[in-house]
Amino acid sequence: MFRTIALVACLAAPVGAQQIEYSFPAQTFTMDPAHSTLVFRVNHLGFSHYTAGFDTLDGMLVLDPDAPESSVLSVTIPLASLDLATPPAGFRDMLLGPDWFDAAAYPQITYVSTAITLTGAKTATVDGDLTLHGFTHPVTLQVTYNGGWGKQPFEPQARAGFSATGTLNRSDFGMVNGLPPEGTDFGVGDQVSFVIETEWMGEPFR
Repeated sequence: MFRTIALVACLAAPVGAQQIEYSFPAQTFTMDPAHSTLVFRVNHLGFSHYTAGFDTLDGMLVLDPDAPESSVLSVTIPLASLDLATPPAGFRDMLLGPDWFDAAAYPQITYVSTAITLTGAKTATVDGDLTLHGFTHPVTLQVTYNGGWGKQPFEPQARAGFSATGTLNRSDFGMVNGLPPEGTDFGVGDQVSFVIETEWMGEPFR
């Protein structure tokens, strides 16, 4: 809390002679859990896109700004952090139970990058292997680099921020409960879309 107040105070103060370096050397970043979210959506009966997310994300990013295509990304999401908006009684337990995520048997989701392809000055396609519900399949992310900084007076390490989107078919991961009959929306859709917002903290300055 006090660190947050101090950071806000620094940002509110005139920059003046304060120096901010917006570049940083190659290093290993860890995900900032306080500034990282994952939200997913799935069609519900054709009436709406049910939206939920996960509160806890953990990750590692090896990033060289001079060769971003060589970066390595790995992320872990504990299923116990599933967050639902005003769920009916017992609904969250049902989703974490054996008919859906089966969190007791498969307690986490993991994602490990296999290739990164630059598509623009601040955009890239990230291919990787997603492990969910005991299955591993390739999933592609569309990633945007939002910005970052190196040495500055606000905190003792570099920081970088990214946004990402993607889709997957839950049936590929053995999650077939409630799928609509072919040609209808009467059920819970197969395709799941998701949006990820993350900030990453670098190594302490030497």
